[in-house]
Amino acid sequence: MTEQDVAALLPLTPLSFQILLALADSERHGYGIMKEIDRRTKGRMTPATGPLYLAAQRLMENGLIAESKKRPAPELDDQRRKYYKLTEFGRRAATAEAERMAQLLDVALEKQLVDGHVEIRQREPASNSKPREWLAPELEQS
Repeated sequence: MTEQDVAALLPLTPLSFQILLALADSERHGYGIMKEIDRRTKGRMTPATGPLYLAAQRLMENGLIAESKKRPAPELDDQRRKYYKLTEFGRRAATAEAERMAQLLDVALEKQLVDGHVEIRQREPASNSKPREWLAPELEQS
């Protein structure tokens, strides 16, 4: 799939982007995706099962995610669960969406819609790393 194919999918819906983010570091089943989204958004987004599985089905049809063949040990597994994984095309689409959103944030900073300082933290930063920061460019006073 080409970069034009990726661009044709943007912008992603918030739920679709959250699903891709949930699968970016680990294969998960539907309930695991829901819990990861809930955890990462601190409860601000808790998808219901119907919309989640509908979005997952669309992502599969578009080649962004696929059903995983990996399963946990039988004693830890429920055969009814469907496990999903991010495809390489899905990773490219998630990256493109993140870059698109970063450009929007740049505009919001430039337009002073936020106070000029937005801190972006890594989920689990290394003990010696500092959070990344986005600073609004110096704006000319007219």
